[in-house]
Amino acid sequence: MTINEIQNEIIEEFKDFHDWMDKYSLLIEYGNNLNNYDENQRIDQNLIEGCQSRVWIYAWLEDGKICYMADSDAIIVKGIIALLLKVFNNRTPDEILETDLFFIDKIGLKEHLSPTRSNGMVSMIKQLKMYALAFKHKSEN
Repeated sequence: MTINEIQNEIIEEFKDFHDWMDKYSLLIEYGNNLNNYDENQRIDQNLIEGCQSRVWIYAWLEDGKICYMADSDAIIVKGIIALLLKVFNNRTPDEILETDLFFIDKIGLKEHLSPTRSNGMVSMIKQLKMYALAFKHKSEN
């Protein structure tokens, strides 16, 4: 499945809910289904700057694709990072760097987040893409 197909799948899933309380519940469900974060990676180096909540993201390269692991101490934020991982996990650095995350606007997520959560989401996306840039640069050398 391509990145855009996954984004369209997310849009379809959120389209079934008209009330934002229901959409928040779906977001929380995504967060609850996030794989367990390795406690050894719950270190300051993996903390995301610019997030009001504590968010950890760890990445490694496996067979040319980036694998991400993430966690947060806030349930909504954990759901947001779970959605981002659904789109970006197990993709090549180029795929990640070239992706336009259109699902965020299509489901209305950004406009239904507080300004601090919205800024935090931007910081999470930036970090995910920074990992992709670093792995791409490393593989070129």
